[in-house]
Amino acid sequence: MRLTSTTRTLIAGLGLITSLGCASDRSRDPIAWEQSRMVDLTHSFGLDTIVWPTEQDFKLIVQHAEITPGGYYYASNRVEMPEHGGTHIDAPIHFSKGKQTLDQIPIERLIGAGVRIDIIEQCARERDYRVTTSDLERWEAEHGRIQDHAIVLLNTGYARFWPGLKDYLGTDVRGQDGVRELHFPGLHPEAAAWLVRERRVKAVGIDTASIDFGQSTKFETHVALLSQNVPVFENLSILDDLPARGFEVIALPMKIAGGTGGPLRIIAVVPPSP
Repeated sequence: MRLTSTTRTLIAGLGLITSLGCASDRSRDPIAWEQSRMVDLTHSFGLDTIVWPTEQDFKLIVQHAEITPGGYYYASNRVEMPEHGGTHIDAPIHFSKGKQTLDQIPIERLIGAGVRIDIIEQCARERDYRVTTSDLERWEAEHGRIQDHAIVLLNTGYARFWPGLKDYLGTDVRGQDGVRELHFPGLHPEAAAWLVRERRVKAVGIDTASIDFGQSTKFETHVALLSQNVPVFENLSILDDLPARGFEVIALPMKIAGGTGGPLRIIAVVPPSP
């Protein structure tokens, strides 16, 4: 399992290192965890949660919220939602037959060193922009090589539009007609293949509704990543509060047996400055 020293320290602070590390790690002072800045990259699930135009909306159905005959208050709700709505993960099987289901994704794929790649200017000029390999190489020229086994987060700036359907998706039309009118940025499949082949990334996330751009009909970027068991995080919240690198990502989805995806709680942990 490949974990950075910072990740090991953070996990030690959570008391989880017994299953992920060695005895020497367990004695590590967890002060780095206590002094780190936690950044929530998850949109709350509610009535305004954005889903794909053909999916049903998120529903929170109140079942109980009352004082019981026993004299105590009791509250309980039922949740109805698609796997691929709101901030969520795409499991490899989503676009690649026979690949990992949600519960089969190794947890080390979901925890690790993160990098934030800004393509806000390009995406502001063109709603259908696709992040290219040249964009990634330009980022590396400024910030250094994307380390192997990183979790790459693409910052298009579109999270600022959430939960406005028209601004975020390019349309507020539902159904198949709405799918045809989708306009938002994504990652070019050649750039996705480069990240897998040249940087061996653990996972890729984006602050739009899909890792493929809105007008995609073949979802080639999904295929390029998921066919290699590289999970995808979609509908991330605002990434502006993250540095370009030097932070950790913890992305823990609901563990659904046989799931093609599911709701995701994802955070970034930014260590204190040296």
